[in-house]
Amino acid sequence: MHSPIPSPRLCNPDLAPVPPEERTWTAGHFAALWVSMAVCIPAYTGAAGLMSQGMKWWQALTTILLGNLIVLIPMLLNAHAGTRYGIPFPVLVRASFGTFGANVPALMRAIIACGWFGIQTWIGGESIYLVLSNLMHFKPATSADQLPGLGLSAGQFACFLFFWAAQMLLIIRGMRVLRRVETLAAPLLLLGGIVLLGWAASVGGGFGKLLAFTHASEQGSRGFWPIFWPNLTATVGFWATLSLNIPDFTRYARSQRDQVVGQSLALPLSMLLVSFIGIAVSNATVIKFGEVIWNPVELVGRFESPWVVVIGLFAIILATLSTNLAANIVSPANDFANVNPAKINFRKGAMITGVIGILILPWRLYTDLGQYIFTWLIGYGALLGAIAGVMLTDYYVVRRCRLEVDDLYREDGQYPRVNQTAMISLAVGIAPNLPGFIAHASGRQDSLAPFWNGLYTHAWFVSLFLSAAIYFLLTKFTSRTNPDVIS
Repeated sequence: MHSPIPSPRLCNPDLAPVPPEERTWTAGHFAALWVSMAVCIPAYTGAAGLMSQGMKWWQALTTILLGNLIVLIPMLLNAHAGTRYGIPFPVLVRASFGTFGANVPALMRAIIACGWFGIQTWIGGESIYLVLSNLMHFKPATSADQLPGLGLSAGQFACFLFFWAAQMLLIIRGMRVLRRVETLAAPLLLLGGIVLLGWAASVGGGFGKLLAFTHASEQGSRGFWPIFWPNLTATVGFWATLSLNIPDFTRYARSQRDQVVGQSLALPLSMLLVSFIGIAVSNATVIKFGEVIWNPVELVGRFESPWVVVIGLFAIILATLSTNLAANIVSPANDFANVNPAKINFRKGAMITGVIGILILPWRLYTDLGQYIFTWLIGYGALLGAIAGVMLTDYYVVRRCRLEVDDLYREDGQYPRVNQTAMISLAVGIAPNLPGFIAHASGRQDSLAPFWNGLYTHAWFVSLFLSAAIYFLLTKFTSRTNPDVIS
């Protein structure tokens, strides 16, 4: 006999279904959310990275648009359950991985969020430090000013901690404050982007001349396609992690139409606009300063007017803040709460995320790993396609969108503690990509066999479809031998 009372080891107010009267997010709110998250330095420099490998500007934009349209598909599919049942990602994944087994995919998702949170916080802290140096007329710190063992000066570390504390104060106030921040930030960030485009056009003598100008390396004998496929996978991987935990946001949606329309319009278009701004402005820097400047923080520091510097860096701080709050704190806060709901709520989960973000010393990652840090983080996101494969197959094919929500919060309900079929499928989906992931993350891809290198080029697609196929086949076999497995 099933207990009608939710288990305290599986439920707290932050993980409980959102009641209908609190599901108030409209299409406009979701559009603002995506505009605020898309306007960030990694998205700004994304197209530049593609061009540096030999793509033309229109090829880079096409790759980015296609990648974001692809990742939009699992984004909308996973979003459906959040809107229909009002449940967050770690609760939804209990249906496929088990009530306690769900902690495995949830913590895998949380790890990458902590990494991104730390790096984005360092970028925001660095921007604050540069604003202060410009206003107070002191020279930025050098390596001689660094504190022993820390790798930062006292001033840099203080600015990092200040930006970290500001984010913590905002997020612990809950999702309503987050919605207000994203809604206010979106128009300001769009305005800043338009101003940057206007400056680039004036420097380059119009968009036609600006885009005709190129400083990218030639594709050479490799051609377009060898650099297209790995970069398409990386583009998909950029938001692949959020495609898993999108129910954390759509659980507040007023209707399915609101979340579908808001996301479908804002995600691909915002990423396309930000990438175009990055290309145009970077081309303009070559004309203006004689060298390409991909980093917007460095670019703002080149202007002579102190007010231009301050306003520009404020825009970067706002962009980093809005992205970090939504993309890199909400999910791990829920994921850590899911480990022990009786003792960890959303606020404590957010604080755990923040502490890990400090302990990983993100400025060392950002500086020491250089070009490999984004390879590691985006590559890790691509591996998580295996989680999406299991989730989507379970929800749409096996259960046909039907969940017994009460049982997701019970230890004696229809869902097992650990679904071994899901765990096997997850491992099989990830395994073929591990050699390529490890080699690329450590910078030893030249020593990798061509087969594994080629497989990793399509890592997200391989992991998603392989895990989906294995889960479907194993579930079919298990249900035939034991009809009670799927009620």
